This record gives sequence, C-alpha cells and structure tokens, in this order.
Amino acid sequence: MRSCFRRLSRSFTMDVVISQPSPEKIHVLPHRQYQTSDSLTPSTVSSSPIDQFRVWFKQVVEDGIVKEPEAISLSTATPSGIPSARMVLFKELDERGFVFFTNYTSRKSQELTDNPHAAMVFYWREIHKSVRVMGKVEKISREESEAYFKTRPVGSQLGAWASRQSSVVAEGEVQARLKKIEERFAPSDGLSPNIPLPDFWGGWRVIPNEVEFWCGKPSRLHDRIRYIREEGSAPENPSWRIESLAP
Repeated sequence: MRSCFRRLSRSFTMDVVISQPSPEKIHVLPHRQYQTSDSLTPSTVSSSPIDQFRVWFKQVVEDGIVKEPEAISLSTATPSGIPSARMVLFKELDERGFVFFTNYTSRKSQELTDNPHAAMVFYWREIHKSVRVMGKVEKISREESEAYFKTRPVGSQLGAWASRQSSVVAEGEVQARLKKIEERFAPSDGLSPNIPLPDFWGGWRVIPNEVEFWCGKPSRLHDRIRYIREEGSAPENPSWRIESLAP
C-alpha cells in the first residue's frame, strides 16, 4: 500500500513527520536535529544538582522561550512495581528537593504513600534540554502547604475542596459539589472568601538520589551528566558523584 505522509505541529521549527503505510500503523520518521550551544562535562557543571538546576531553571524562565517550564512528568509505582505517570506542576525548590502539590487521596498520593519513591522529568523541547530526577518522597509540613495554598487563586482553592481527585464521578457531580463549596465559604461581608487548606491536600517533596541533565546534540550524540548521591551523605549537605553517560 502506498505510504501517505503528514506534517504536524507546524508551530515548532521541528515538524513531526509520519508515514502511515496502513490504517493500523503509524511510523514517525526522522526530523530535524537537536542542537544546544551548552556542553555538559563533569568539570563544567556545579558540584550540586540542586545548584545546577537553579542555574538552568532561572535561565529558562528569564529567556521566556519555554512556555511552561514548570510542567513535569511524574512517575509513581505501586508496591508491586506497576508504574503510572502524569503531568503535574513543579512549584518549589529547597535544599532538600523538588516540591509539587496535589490531593492526598489521589492515585499518585496513594502510590507515594505505599511506595515512597518517584521519578520526574522536565522536558524543555524548545531549547532541547531535559532534567530527570529520581528519589525518595516525603510530605511537606502543613505550614508549608498552607503558605502555598494561600497564594492560589480563589477558584483553585475552591477546586481543591470540590474535587475528590482520581475518584469516579457522575456527570455534573463535580460542578454540583463546587457550587456547594462556594456557598459554604461565601463571605457574609462581601469581601474575598478566606478558604482554609483542606486536610486532604498538600505538598510532596522529591528528595533526589539521582539527577540527570541532558542537552540535545546532532546525530543523537547528546550530552548527559548524572549526579549520584554518595551513600552516608548528610541529608542537609549531601556529597555527589558526577559522571558522564553515553548518549
């Protein structure tokens, strides 16, 4: 059967080209090469992956080329090793690790409770860079969660109360629950509502044991630098082994 071709994603310079030799198959064909001006070697990166990430993330945000640099793919697994992944938003970075927020009754939170390890990936397609983070997880303090919750728009605060995340719902159920929540927290004085942090909502911190920085290069000969936390390192001031990986 004669192959047919389509070009997709014309808003980017690297168009995706596919071949469909039959209705049942799609083949993704080679596209334009990756190219970054940065070069990664153990001697050119920071001694800490947290510091190296700060440099990259600050530059990405200031350049404004990447539209949503805080978007990450978060992978969790059941105790038996069945994985699941989803997109979430990275919100905070401290000396211990990377923080995101979610409903504590969600699938991801249940899996993190039962198997407190996670992997997350930042992929900045527009500049051909990526960061992978793997490590243990812990809930952040309620005080930290409250501080962040207060910065969320009122609609997002109400939504956190209204959504029993990952549960099966009937048509219109979430909207009906949201209406009740709006009535519950409606201020009597007409001012903005003071919405408290739900007990079932808050932050998780991914404490990295391994972090990889990736720069795309032509011919798939990418630069890869991996940080491995040294065993016995103090949590507040870990030592890291830095090594190059084959592309």
